[in-house]
Amino acid sequence: MSDLSKGYFVENSGTARYSGAGVLRRLLAWPTQRSRSAISAFQPSRRTQGRPVGHRVRLNGPDAVEQTLRARKIGRSDVRQPIGLASRPLAFRFCKRAIDLFGAISGLFFLAPFLITCAIAIKATSRGPVFFRQDRYGLNGQLFSIYKFRTMRVHQGDTSGVKQTTRGDPRITPLGRVLRKTSFDELPQLINVLQGTMSLVGPRPHVPNMIAAGVRYEDFDPRYMDRHTMLPGITGLAQVHGFRGETLTYASAKGRIDKDIEYARTATIAGDIRILLQTVRREFLSGNGY
Repeated sequence: MSDLSKGYFVENSGTARYSGAGVLRRLLAWPTQRSRSAISAFQPSRRTQGRPVGHRVRLNGPDAVEQTLRARKIGRSDVRQPIGLASRPLAFRFCKRAIDLFGAISGLFFLAPFLITCAIAIKATSRGPVFFRQDRYGLNGQLFSIYKFRTMRVHQGDTSGVKQTTRGDPRITPLGRVLRKTSFDELPQLINVLQGTMSLVGPRPHVPNMIAAGVRYEDFDPRYMDRHTMLPGITGLAQVHGFRGETLTYASAKGRIDKDIEYARTATIAGDIRILLQTVRREFLSGNGY
């Protein structure tokens, strides 16, 4: 069916392959008239809902783009629009990476004496490694290893992440309690930023099967995987709005996802700088962590 005057063209037959990937439907023609936007209609697969699979649109030609999409309502239909890092201009991505590299290198250099002191104190006060490593969701749902200073007694930390840390958690060491309260345990994630698996600012990386309000995050909100269209961050919009720590209630879990997706939709360099400044004041200076 098609009506170029109304701006849509759908081909109902034929399959193809693009760069080794199966293509279910192709648009053999695209309206030649100038238009500000275009809509591609499809039925999402049940196998991809709630999983780290992004819906993408590829336009061939000299101005080809490939974008991850987000959903919004137009009438009774869910229409997906650009969201995340892939949809941002090259200048934004370049500036964000430059700020990340500058921040990570500067932080590791100037904080080196403090980081070494923390490492020595951890080894001196409890058995076990200095760093705690855990698999987390990264960009586009890819798993990566996150670094943190170890704050729990050895063999008592939950590497699966299913059991959330609670206020007054008995697994935490005395030194670990200080590190968590000041959020200094997060500083080794500057290594992740340097590696490119994290950014200074972005949605906080979650472990697979993380629980929110008694259910898995993936089952809690169908938009959950949209938050992974941005690099995860050491801090983020949700954190500076108070959404951190346990997610025991519907309101806290939904608030965190709402802010994460808002960031993926509206992120700017100026906004990142504002979040960083708010984080220094709220997290490192006020001691809100646990």
